[in-house]
Amino acid sequence: MQRGSSFFAAIIVSLLFHEFSKRLHKKNRELETAFQELQQTQNQLIQQEKMAALGQLVAGVAHEINNPLGAIKASASNTCNALQEAFVELPYLTQRLNSEEQESFFQLITRVLNAQSSSITIQDRELKRRMTSQLQAHEIEDARYVADLLIDMGIHEEFEFLLPLLKGDQSEWAIQLAYNLTCSFLNSQMILRAVDRSSKIVFALKSYARFDQSNKKQPLRVTDGLENVLEMYHNQLKRNIQIVRDYQDIPGVLGYPDELIQVWTNLVHNAIQAMESGGTLTIATYMQGNGIEVSITDTGEGIPEEIQQKMFEAFFTTKPPGEGSGLGLYICQKIIDKHQGFMKVESQPGHTQFRVWLPLETSEQS
Repeated sequence: MQRGSSFFAAIIVSLLFHEFSKRLHKKNRELETAFQELQQTQNQLIQQEKMAALGQLVAGVAHEINNPLGAIKASASNTCNALQEAFVELPYLTQRLNSEEQESFFQLITRVLNAQSSSITIQDRELKRRMTSQLQAHEIEDARYVADLLIDMGIHEEFEFLLPLLKGDQSEWAIQLAYNLTCSFLNSQMILRAVDRSSKIVFALKSYARFDQSNKKQPLRVTDGLENVLEMYHNQLKRNIQIVRDYQDIPGVLGYPDELIQVWTNLVHNAIQAMESGGTLTIATYMQGNGIEVSITDTGEGIPEEIQQKMFEAFFTTKPPGEGSGLGLYICQKIIDKHQGFMKVESQPGHTQFRVWLPLETSEQS
């Protein structure tokens, strides 16, 4: 009888354990599904916040791309016109210039082609006045016009080698021909700079908008992400904000590049908004213990103490309705937590600094 009872009890326990295991397995599946859905929701929030920030950047980025495109178009048009005029006049070179003038002419061409490209601003009137005065001292006719052409060709000083050409009867014709011949070279340099500028903007946008679905950490350099963000905000920064870079030699880290770039974007965007009347944005990277630290400092109005205590909370915002989701810093905090790092803020009027610390070695985290 006792054996029968023990056997029956064992069966009951086995059935109960089996039922409990089934329920536990079901609950585990439900928890796993809920966790995956939570992750997907978080990723969607991150992507939505990223796209919202991108939407605010669109007008400025379009302007930044249109500028180099306009420069390319103008440079190409100038090159065509200059070459057309040069090809018409070039056959008369040996007829209109003597040997000394020809030597001076080709020295000018060579110097322009070998010169380092430099940007002389339209506002640099002092240089034009100085060159005009020097040319007038040598009794060069149309000194102001000649000075303009020479400056455009990158000749800013030491033009004595040109005196045989400038004092000749064909000086104005010869300088104009030299300008037309070198115009294609000068404009090609401008086109290369414009293309490089456009490429940087497109690369920065591509890096920002990408979404890595593998969710695996990758080797990265934080300065690359920081520079991409500064490239995207160039239109806002160039107006009245000075940028100071203090990048120390730091190693790369393992992380999620598309998420970290969102952190830098949010912090830079907030800094710009805090300096509506202008100021200085300082970005520094340096070693800190067994990790690296990024600090983003602005000289804006500062963040009140009561706001500092709440600004990392979800949906907290001080912006008018429709201008902010209140998720920016909350998402930044979650991203840094995911990297097993931390973020701190110190603020007072005229000095607000966000510091982000990232470990050099982290465990893989899904």
